[in-house]
Amino acid sequence: MEKNRVEAFSDGVIAIIITIMVLELKVPHSTDLESLRHLLPIFLSYVVSFIYVGIFWNNHHHMFQITKKVTGGILWANLHLLFWLSLMPFATSWVGENELTALPSAIYGFVLLMAAIAYFILERSIIAQQGANSILARAVGKDWKGKLSPVAYLTAMALAFVNPWFANGIYILVALMWLIPDRRIERMLAKSQ
Repeated sequence: MEKNRVEAFSDGVIAIIITIMVLELKVPHSTDLESLRHLLPIFLSYVVSFIYVGIFWNNHHHMFQITKKVTGGILWANLHLLFWLSLMPFATSWVGENELTALPSAIYGFVLLMAAIAYFILERSIIAQQGANSILARAVGKDWKGKLSPVAYLTAMALAFVNPWFANGIYILVALMWLIPDRRIERMLAKSQ
């Protein structure tokens, strides 16, 4: 199977996810700065979630750039990832509306954890189809960020019940870690051409 439909469908779903998240930002009925104060936690949760969705989209794009063919297993693994990403608007809204309280913060981390696991499964499905010596397998290598992220999410989920602000700080730090450009796939792709 060709990969074009998977990429187009994934791009569409991710665009809808971002659209739903931004629609949760309600316009205040007043024109003073004070009316924006209650929107700050909602806006900040939107910014963090937008960055996360962008990171997943960017990495998904790079991964499929070097994927030649897709199988049924890859299709299902991709849908699994999209399912967890589709819960980001709910988790974002809940954590923002409740000003970073314990349970919403822990659920936010759970959605991030499950999306990370789903991404790993998708990555492994592609590597299984393309072989252990594929460009993706060589580019991923030890993948320390991919291994550190779930540990950080689990830690933050537990800490959410002690200090939700600290837990959300961990989510932000993980996002910042992923914002550091990772050129492994681009380098491997350039070498193979």
